[in-house]
Amino acid sequence: MPPDQRAPERREKIPKELIKKLKRIEIMTARSANAQLAGAYHSVFKGIGIAFSEVRQYQPGDDVRMIDWNVTARMQDAYVKLFVEEREMTVMLLVDASGSQDFGTRRQSKREVAAEVAALLAFTAIKNNDRVGLIIFTDRVEKFVPPKKGKKHVLRVITEILTFKPYSRGTHLASGLEFLGKIANRRSVAFLVSDFLDAGYEPALKVAQRRHDLVPVTITDPLELELPAVGFLTVENPETGALEEIDTYGSGRAAYAKRVRAQAAERDQLFKRLKMDRVDIVVSDDEDASLASLIAFFRARQRRLRH
Repeated sequence: MPPDQRAPERREKIPKELIKKLKRIEIMTARSANAQLAGAYHSVFKGIGIAFSEVRQYQPGDDVRMIDWNVTARMQDAYVKLFVEEREMTVMLLVDASGSQDFGTRRQSKREVAAEVAALLAFTAIKNNDRVGLIIFTDRVEKFVPPKKGKKHVLRVITEILTFKPYSRGTHLASGLEFLGKIANRRSVAFLVSDFLDAGYEPALKVAQRRHDLVPVTITDPLELELPAVGFLTVENPETGALEEIDTYGSGRAAYAKRVRAQAAERDQLFKRLKMDRVDIVVSDDEDASLASLIAFFRARQRRLRH
């Protein structure tokens, strides 16, 4: 079924606890976007080009290539063209809604952290008068919200992420990236928010990275990195339902950690080869963890752009 053509009965009334959570996210992110992120965002994401602004009389030191010869001939004096950065951009949020996103052992699930990150980015974007769009995907694209401006639109985007009920529990990052290529004709800033528990997405990532300013946002729960020593533990894959029994007192725990580290290293090497700036978020009980991770990303990108 095409995205955004879902059966109406699957839409549910927003529970009171989600309304409360949405309000908290709105207050926190609006304050953060104003105070800490808006300026950094403006400096690290450049506009899509330059646009003609006006002409003025030539002054010593002006670039002679900017002389407007038609105006100069008409006014009998030298005039130069002035240009400004065409600031308005489109920010696309690509959010993974697969089964693994519901996992959480801290204050929030990975899905809730994804909504919080999306809120921070979306409020920051509209503060800079940019448009925000949303693509929710699993192993297929399940929801597309076209880019728009305004606070009301941003609240819709956040609500969609928090309340969305996917048809599939699988993951296929390439589906979201390929859909971005179909709907975004102009270069956009795109944040890919996922736990990246997938394989085979490198070709699609390369294509999207060439066409857009693509920023991976990895979200990981601490328990996914290292299992506790509790004896025999049955682990269920939230996307396939497959069960695995691990002896956390024996070699199974070490083997699990080694496998996870290898997957993360392969992913990180891919980002490095493509020279992609990225955001890493480990879910915690700290309410400001997502904000701190985004601030660290903006600062690192500012340093890189200065050199």
